[in-house]
Amino acid sequence: MSSSPKISRRTALAGAAALPLAAATAGATRAAAPMMGVQVAPFQRLKIGSFEATTLLAGSVPRKDPHSIFGLNVDADTFKSVSAAANLPTDAAQFFFTPTVVNTGAELVLFDTGLSGEGTTAALEAAGYTADQVDVVVITHMHGDHIGGMTMEDGTPTYPNARYVTGRVEYDAWAQQDNDNFKAKVEPFADQMTFIEDGGSVASGLTAMGAFGHTPGHMNYMVESDDTQLYLGADFANHYVWSLGHPDWEVSFDMDKPAAAATRRRILDMLAADKVAFVGYHMPWPGVGYVETRDSGFVYVPHSYQLML
Repeated sequence: MSSSPKISRRTALAGAAALPLAAATAGATRAAAPMMGVQVAPFQRLKIGSFEATTLLAGSVPRKDPHSIFGLNVDADTFKSVSAAANLPTDAAQFFFTPTVVNTGAELVLFDTGLSGEGTTAALEAAGYTADQVDVVVITHMHGDHIGGMTMEDGTPTYPNARYVTGRVEYDAWAQQDNDNFKAKVEPFADQMTFIEDGGSVASGLTAMGAFGHTPGHMNYMVESDDTQLYLGADFANHYVWSLGHPDWEVSFDMDKPAAAATRRRILDMLAADKVAFVGYHMPWPGVGYVETRDSGFVYVPHSYQLML
């Protein structure tokens, strides 16, 4: 057996002294790597029993002065204190727009269409699907960031082979208003729509659950397959701290603020008790998490790998 070579103190010091010179030489012959900008993957796919559910990042924008949106009924000091405890700035917030597509094996079902057809289809294609593969488009409610992608920029239908589903209460409420966005994006599809009530079924394993308040007929959906559930929460809570963490805080986007707060607390109680994962349309990307109780409020716990197994 041969003996290992011996390294003297002098050899070790000589090698160490050469390292800075080697590093300097390497740096001199290599261009600096370019700055790439903040980026995230545009989709995340999960396993829900025999179904696949994929969240799509259809867009993300910063918004200034979040206290003008969240916590309208609390003072500035309270808002700043809660934000500081969560390590959140108070001058701006980042908004995420997260449609979800569910593949049941029989149908490809898209829940909400984002701000534009272009933005949502780009994420859909990154996830491996095409717009003409979508069999069903479900609209949870009629705010612009959920119906904006019903058509492309040139006015053509984004999902040419789809049937459409939405809540009867929601549709009727918006049809009575003079809303240009609703008239342009939703009304043209009225003849192709199926209207459902609380407890109605979009397809096997996809059940409507009333969550009124944010809008008059705001609807959430439970995805269930092989005893695994995923709750599609749409906009029942619009921020993981300023709304979910404090369900009684008023949100400017909620059309009926007392009803929205009551709905928020009811849903959060259910999610925390049943330990069901949910997708929040405006939760931190990729939009999937759990709810735990904390004192008189709740805390958001991001999904890690539970629905990847």
